[in-house]
Amino acid sequence: MKFGRQVALATMMMVLGMSAVTVGGAQEKKEQPKEKQKGGAKQKTWDEVADAGVAYLKTTQAEDGTWSKTSHPGITAVVLTGLFKSGKATADDAFAAKGLKFVETLVDEKEGHIAAGENLRHKFYTTSVNLQALKASGSKKYDKVIADAVTYFKKGQVGSADGKKEDDSNYGGFGYGPGTRGDMSNTHFVLDSLVAANVPKDDEVYKKTLVFVSRSQNLESEANKLPWAGKINDGSFIYVNGSAPGGTAAADAARPGYGSMTYAGLKSLAICGVSKDDPRHKKALEWVAKNYSVDLNPGRAEGAGGQGYYYYLVAMARCFHTLGVDEVVDAAGKKHDWRAEITRALTFRQRKDGSWGNDFTTWMEGDPNLDTAFALIALSYTKPKK
Repeated sequence: MKFGRQVALATMMMVLGMSAVTVGGAQEKKEQPKEKQKGGAKQKTWDEVADAGVAYLKTTQAEDGTWSKTSHPGITAVVLTGLFKSGKATADDAFAAKGLKFVETLVDEKEGHIAAGENLRHKFYTTSVNLQALKASGSKKYDKVIADAVTYFKKGQVGSADGKKEDDSNYGGFGYGPGTRGDMSNTHFVLDSLVAANVPKDDEVYKKTLVFVSRSQNLESEANKLPWAGKINDGSFIYVNGSAPGGTAAADAARPGYGSMTYAGLKSLAICGVSKDDPRHKKALEWVAKNYSVDLNPGRAEGAGGQGYYYYLVAMARCFHTLGVDEVVDAAGKKHDWRAEITRALTFRQRKDGSWGNDFTTWMEGDPNLDTAFALIALSYTKPKK
């Protein structure tokens, strides 16, 4: 998830007999999900949890095959990806087929994107989620659409058609669409799409993207010499690296990172070919160990750790999956089975109707369709092996 910063979503964990090290135990206590107090079905299996989520989404689909279209046309694709990747639906299922038909209407054959009629601000986000949904459907008929979208991304990357050079702080990044500044959310969404589309690992697009990703990390190095890079120097990742937050702070002002962006950044480093011995990888992993949580999006302001919770869980799950990590060792030396802990956290947060929700409406997570879709995507990486 995050469709633009307004859809850039995510983050969390659940304290269920597990004591993970997090930044701010006080914050963690304040943000125990209300659903936990209601007493969810603690003994549910992974399949029961996923099935309930799918059943809910079947009841909220509109007649035209969409979910929450008025909130954002891209949400339908996020739902479809959750359905397909969880293994709980196929492109042949009637309700999924209706959703795919809608996505097809967003294909712009001339421009190559999958965001027809969309505001330019969100073309990269929308094309990313739509590409991933079409790829997850398993249908070969979308191969050309996917290939065209990849070409669209490459042309729109900062430093490509716009002619910007590597000394531009946004070089290699992706933003809301061609001609915009880069951000870490759009960038890792596009990277996920490139991986889904099987773009070769030695493609130039990854080399250029790595420049931007490295400059989005709180780590002063040869790869990041921006004036704020060494202010915090903790290995975390931020949302934008170009202009200072809000456009008012000094260019060298400290920029604290947070969970969803740090997992997105760590995953992006791996996708772009950075080894586990690289200081960038090691420092990001150090931050993760100090701030490991499936209960909140660590690094957000005090009392706001619930912002983008589900987006965060997806970023976390995809990161560990990409790294091939089965267990995470926190700063106290405690081992965590992240798959089991994410599943447990989502089980306790699931509502009686099978949906998931968030009291924090930041980045559109006040929409249970989006939250449920994110939950299913996160669960797709935690399914127990048989």
